Amino acid sequence: MRLTPHMAVMQAAAQKAARSLVRDFSEVEQLQVSIKGPGDFVSQADLRAEATLREELEHARPGYAFLMEESGASGSDNWTWRWIVDPLDGTTNFLHGIPHWAISIGLQRRHEDGTLEMMAGLVYNPIANEMFWTEKGMGVFLNNERRLRVSSRRKLSEALFGTGIPFAKASEERIAAFGRTLGALMPKVAGIRRFGAAALDLAWVAAGRFDGFWEFGLKPWDCAAGLLMVREAGGYVTDETGHDLTDIDGDVNIIAANPYFHGPLKDLVASALKQSGQ
Repeated sequence: MRLTPHMAVMQAAAQKAARSLVRDFSEVEQLQVSIKGPGDFVSQADLRAEATLREELEHARPGYAFLMEESGASGSDNWTWRWIVDPLDGTTNFLHGIPHWAISIGLQRRHEDGTLEMMAGLVYNPIANEMFWTEKGMGVFLNNERRLRVSSRRKLSEALFGTGIPFAKASEERIAAFGRTLGALMPKVAGIRRFGAAALDLAWVAAGRFDGFWEFGLKPWDCAAGLLMVREAGGYVTDETGHDLTDIDGDVNIIAANPYFHGPLKDLVASALKQSGQ
């Protein structure tokens, strides 16, 4: 499959960063780890991967700005194009030797009127040899081979959902809202999974593996690439108010699902947040 210049740059950068991450993953016990906060770790592998991604993307597109998990925002304040990068989504999995983590790269455009729009996204799990990628208006693909679509299930009793469980630093209100959503949804569905990498969760919704996904308080680098994937695969992705998240620029609550389950899931989440004072 012939790649556009943007996607060729993104895939090459991800593949280069992945080589060092795979080497480090094989020696995870020897990694130097510093603690950023409860349940939120950063490793030397994380930092090396981010440096590689920045170097490769900046070399290919020197005028583009960056929003990166470890180093934050950089580049011109008047940017037109911005890379949104998580060099290692699923860091806790990585540090515990669990082979479920990914590199995530999103490309965002700011139009002349100031509106923001996601234009491309890539989520790469090198351990599974799965690279999910998309560009606006072009669909979603896995490994340059297979076009993806969200699931077509219509019965909640047959549905499988993914989620992210709040951890130590989450507010009591957010924890309560999650519990209410979980409690309302569990009796109605076939199952709920928590794998610990939001970028992959959203890619899996686009691939039809999950019928839906929700999580509270995600950062742009956790989900920018996956947001576009869900939409390009025929699904819906909004916050609890129904606001489309193509203009993501800060922390968000995310509800992503196929067209049949998005509305019911959004309503459950909105009700739980309201009851919890969020």
